[in-house]
Amino acid sequence: MSELRIVPLEERHHEDWNRLYAGYAEFYRVTQTQEMRDRVWSWIHDPGHETRAFVAEDANGRAVGLAHYRPFARPLSATTGGYLDDLFVDPQMRGQRVADALIAALAEEGRRRGWSVIRWITAEDNYRGRAVYDRVAKLTPWRTYDIAL
Repeated sequence: MSELRIVPLEERHHEDWNRLYAGYAEFYRVTQTQEMRDRVWSWIHDPGHETRAFVAEDANGRAVGLAHYRPFARPLSATTGGYLDDLFVDPQMRGQRVADALIAALAEEGRRRGWSVIRWITAEDNYRGRAVYDRVAKLTPWRTYDIAL
């Protein structure tokens, strides 16, 4: 999609980002309030917080996809990696390689920062997303565990 641009999230994207992030929470069946989205928005714009974001803009400057990311320490390899926390594309824009473009931009950002890897997780039943991920990355053998606190 030639008119697609990947740019850092800016204040002008707030309404689109809010809609996209609410859609992401709905996709994963996670209860998310406006207060929660406001907190994440503030993190992204806080220079002291690690969370950052890219958005995919269409030809009209409308955000049609988002990617939240942050660095993470990798003590075993003595390196820093990049963690892709959230990736979501407007359902009307799916199939147009928007996710590919967001991941490619994050990989370029990682190279610029000297990161050793970009890592993320997804739900086992996210078949459409996994088809993209299988095309652009390597599936690892690691399992994820949580302790609720």
